[in-house]
Amino acid sequence: MKLYYDNDADLNLLKDKTIAIIGYGIQGRGQSLCLRDSGCKVIVSEIAGTANYEQAKKDGFNPLPAEEACKQADIIQILTQDHVQAKVYKDAVKPNLKKGKAIVFSHGFNIRFKQIKPPKNIDVFMVAPKGPGALVRRMYEEGKGVPCLLAVFQDATGKAKQLGLAFAKGIGGTRAGVIETTFEEETETDLFGEQAVLCGGVTELIKAGFDTLIEAGYQPEIAYFEVLHELKLITDLVQEYGISGMRRRVSNTACYGDLTRGPRIINEKTRKIMKKMLKEIKSGKFAREWIRENENGRPNFNKLIKAGDEHLIEKVGKELREMMPWMRK
Repeated sequence: MKLYYDNDADLNLLKDKTIAIIGYGIQGRGQSLCLRDSGCKVIVSEIAGTANYEQAKKDGFNPLPAEEACKQADIIQILTQDHVQAKVYKDAVKPNLKKGKAIVFSHGFNIRFKQIKPPKNIDVFMVAPKGPGALVRRMYEEGKGVPCLLAVFQDATGKAKQLGLAFAKGIGGTRAGVIETTFEEETETDLFGEQAVLCGGVTELIKAGFDTLIEAGYQPEIAYFEVLHELKLITDLVQEYGISGMRRRVSNTACYGDLTRGPRIINEKTRKIMKKMLKEIKSGKFAREWIRENENGRPNFNKLIKAGDEHLIEKVGKELREMMPWMRK
């Protein structure tokens, strides 16, 4: 593993360059503000009339159409959602590329699955903060940083890696540490983590636990607290102290139940399914499915979102969270 910190990065490499941030969402806002505060010349692009457009104006930017921003920029950071990046690239970025420019990503999906195919005469690299944009901004303001991943896809100028490190320093990443990776590794592990653990795995586990308790006759409110509300307490301990540290900070009863019953839930069958999911990601099967879903108007996505919204746990959770106003940020 290669790690880079502040002393490994030179912000002066960005001194005479214009950086365009395409998409002023949570990550776009966080990176734009940090880069500007680091002394970089930053311009942003957002669709006029949207909430993000108005936020950019409040933050002191003059949002431009994507095509104009790309025309002015030396470095173009594409921070729109994955499923629209290829269109943004085709319509606004590609016509305004010329030798020596650079494209930056914070997720490798469109490069890894060849939805975007940049010309060979530009630098293409990735700086991926391992945290949401709001956290990137907050840590920067506190003099800290969020760890980042760095990957180089094309090094046309011979300085792509150095530019990437400078960019990471501009958003505070080198304060915490930058790990070198590849577009393939970042994309495949990110998708797998979301599907098998962080989103798909966790949400299905929560709902399965909730349904099991309800079917056994327990009150929905009690079930909610036991399988969802208290989850944050455990994940906070895991994040701060690791799994072993968490086990030493819960009751011995909970720890014994973890050690002896957990493997019944995540068993060999589950692990085989995880391997199959990873295979689908690596082969591009999931990417092709997701691209088709968007091209067809998201019928399955919308159906599944609606079904999730109608689950009893959502109704119970909404009512209980109203009782706990201190939870609202």
